[in-house]
Amino acid sequence: MITIEDFTKIELKIGKVIKAKRVERSDKLIVMKVDTGEERQIVAGIGKAYLPEELVGKSIVVVTNLQPVRLMGMESNGMLLAASDNEGRLSILTLDRDIEEGSKVR
Repeated sequence: MITIEDFTKIELKIGKVIKAKRVERSDKLIVMKVDTGEERQIVAGIGKAYLPEELVGKSIVVVTNLQPVRLMGMESNGMLLAASDNEGRLSILTLDRDIEEGSKVR
């Protein structure tokens, strides 16, 4: 269990996927340019569930205050939120109506 103070340390913002492409030599990783009020690069392991062109234009939920990591030599500056079921099906979290990029999720 975490406290509400712990939870408030997580910065969640709305981001719009501007560009997406597969990472070379990976069937799982997709690198995206995402507008979260500032443009950032995010590398996500969603390539078996999504084609890059399916992601462009989607508004997603992004954790924006994670320490950057390198995946297959590419820096990732955030993490998108997704859900998966017991059968391994994956779904990224998207919005049901338009809201400005960079808006905070509460």
